[in-house]
Order: sequence, then C-alpha cells, then structure tokens
Amino acid sequence: MKLRKNIASSEEGFIFNPGTGDSFSTNPIGAEIITLLKEDNNMGAIKIHMCAKYDVDEVQFEKDLDDFVSQLKEASILE
Repeated sequence: MKLRKNIASSEEGFIFNPGTGDSFSTNPIGAEIITLLKEDNNMGAIKIHMCAKYDVDEVQFEKDLDDFVSQLKEASILE
C-alpha cells in the first residue's frame, strides 16, 4: 500500500489531494500512519510500530488500520 506521490499532509493531520482538490483531516494517530506510509512502510511494519509505541491491542489495531486504509482508498489517497 502506498500513498500517492502528490498527496500533501501535515503533522497536524491535514491531508490534501491536489488531483481531486479534496482535503481531509485526521486525528494524531491517523497523521502518524500517513507519515509512516510516506516513508514507504508496509502495513505489517506500521502495525508493529504502532503497537510497540502505544499500549494497544494488536487485533483491535489491525481492524482499525484496515478501516482507516479503506477510507484512504475511497478518498483516492492511496495508489
């Protein structure tokens, strides 16, 4: 899963897709996931990183990550 190259994002969670003109905002965790995607991390690496950094249930995080990725795909943020 890769972030489209033209996607702009901020540390505060603002996401802009110049291809469609759409903008979105996300919470700090979503912003961190976007940053990890920009660094070409795969879903497995993101899951490991986030579960190690935050005290979160891996199964629940994986479900939440899948949901977030689905929303990013729907918004044409991912390739």
